[in-house]
Amino acid sequence: MIIIVGPTAVGKTDLCVKLAQWLGCDIISCDSRQFYRELNIGTAKPRPEEMQDVKHHFIDSHSVEVLYSAGDFEREVEVFLKSYFLQKNVVIMTGGSGLFVDAVVNGLDDMPEAPIQLRAELMQRLENGEKEKMQSELKELDPSAYESIDIQNSQRLVRALEVCLSTGGLFSSFQKKTEKEHFYKIIKIGIERPREELYQRINTRVDLMLQQGLLDEVKDLEAFKDKNALKTVGYKEVFGHLSGETDYQTMVDLIKRNTRRYAKRQLTWFKNKDTFEWFDAQAFEDIKSFVANQMA
Repeated sequence: MIIIVGPTAVGKTDLCVKLAQWLGCDIISCDSRQFYRELNIGTAKPRPEEMQDVKHHFIDSHSVEVLYSAGDFEREVEVFLKSYFLQKNVVIMTGGSGLFVDAVVNGLDDMPEAPIQLRAELMQRLENGEKEKMQSELKELDPSAYESIDIQNSQRLVRALEVCLSTGGLFSSFQKKTEKEHFYKIIKIGIERPREELYQRINTRVDLMLQQGLLDEVKDLEAFKDKNALKTVGYKEVFGHLSGETDYQTMVDLIKRNTRRYAKRQLTWFKNKDTFEWFDAQAFEDIKSFVANQMA
């Protein structure tokens, strides 16, 4: 498995399609919003002409109505790979969702399953605007977990609370991760661009999304606005504009600013969380040479 990571708008799709054509392999999407078939423009989901007949997996694979976690993704990818590697000997996984990449590479803690009804109740509380109250409850139930997880991440918050409430124990007590074993080799590659170049690409992408009809896409998703996948960059700002909170230009500026900030956080995650070999996004021949050497 060749893993290609990098910030949003850096050029992962183009690079991975060219690599897949060279290697004759498929691509697994590891973008936590491209899983959802209802989200298209705002997720920069690759169009058929961009895929260039390279088969992509885990795009449009789930409904936004379903909470799809990094653990779910890890389990489904492992099942997929057992079948896939009977046919082909290499696959590319690409995306910018650090937690989902980490789940596949390093595995997740062995957490107990919580009752489905409890998760539904917690998700309903989120939709009712009780996030801060839930954060306070976690702080009281498990101070260590409160300090160690990203409490702004709704999925992580719900997972920690449901483990505490269903077991009567501490979420943090289950965080005893052991190294995950793989039946395949992993090659890790990160791609980047000079900051100003990346930021310009982000600004251009946002303008293109708006031209393609982002506002209409978001209007059609009004019924799902409280779902976690839509409380993200490119969607939450449009909902704010449609509800009258901001004018059009302010909305555009916010999407661009928040996307740039997200790209910065992605780079920080990947450079601090794991060991990737980093290349300029346009250094295709260098990347090919590195892959060839690693596969030799």
